[in-house]
Amino acid sequence: MVAASDFAKDLEAKVSQQLRSQRVGYLLGAGSSYLNGNGYPLAFQLWDLIKGSLTDAGRRDDIQAKLDGGANGLEHALDLLDDGGATDTPYRHLVTGALAELFMAKTPPLDMHGEFVRRIAQHADPSVKVFSLNYDPLIERAAAHVRVRVVDGYLGAEHSYFDPAVFSERIGRMRGTHKGKRFDETVKPIHLMKLHGSLGWYSCPSNGVRRCGFGAEPPVGTKRLMVPPQRRKAADTMIPPYSALWSEFRGCLAHNATPINRLVCIGYGFADEHVNAVIENALARTDFTVLIFAKELSAASWSRWSEKTNVIVVTETQCSLKGATGPGHADLWSFERLAKEI
Repeated sequence: MVAASDFAKDLEAKVSQQLRSQRVGYLLGAGSSYLNGNGYPLAFQLWDLIKGSLTDAGRRDDIQAKLDGGANGLEHALDLLDDGGATDTPYRHLVTGALAELFMAKTPPLDMHGEFVRRIAQHADPSVKVFSLNYDPLIERAAAHVRVRVVDGYLGAEHSYFDPAVFSERIGRMRGTHKGKRFDETVKPIHLMKLHGSLGWYSCPSNGVRRCGFGAEPPVGTKRLMVPPQRRKAADTMIPPYSALWSEFRGCLAHNATPINRLVCIGYGFADEHVNAVIENALARTDFTVLIFAKELSAASWSRWSEKTNVIVVTETQCSLKGATGPGHADLWSFERLAKEI
């Protein structure tokens, strides 16, 4: 039996080593944007915060009934109300509009996320991949604040258009050498892929996938791209922009030219099976490690991930270092601490 103090030292040393390694990617969940209550709400808080603003009492009661019946959060409840067809249901539109209204009014501090993007940009080799499950614009706003370049798949100024080709572009200049012309990369931007959509994203029937200002309303007749369905067979993630973003996610974890070797998951409770399946498939690689940092995990999530020898789990109540279980850690699970150590 390893002493608690020795386990903590081993854990901190291993985490530090992994965070400073090459080819590290990041997966951000709601806990990374919470900021001790000064940021955006956690997933389990969303329904209580928006249900009062839903004027359609019948549909509000339908969603509440699914949650009371055991649905695992708001997104799961919406999936249970989805008829499986090719078009969105009114339930999802109602919730998306209410969430956007809630998020648009918030302007959290940017210092922690500014520190985070500034640090990971220094490790860009080639370009750091950040996968986000959040709808908020904290990463984008913080990056602009500290002057770090972020590529999120959109080009253009007002009402930007989505073009996933930007994820494969390299930025540099040609210079002459004694061996001839040579291409030197001058910028290695962070690649931000928001797998569940984002505030400001919308789909237009005539102009395709677009992005407006985070505090602006999309044009009339368009559809916000937030809270995508996970169960739908006809559409699911096979339409833009989700098709390209999820393809990047799977490729970076498995088979593209420069797959990441470590996935650092911050503030994600592993409740989304759509995401979990991609991560679990990648764990078949012998050179791949997953680091999970969350204040808490459900018993099922803890059992599933803590026993794996290529997974490190850090929570407030218990931790796991490549299959060996030890006591929890006071703050190593928090975004605030990790933002200063990456």
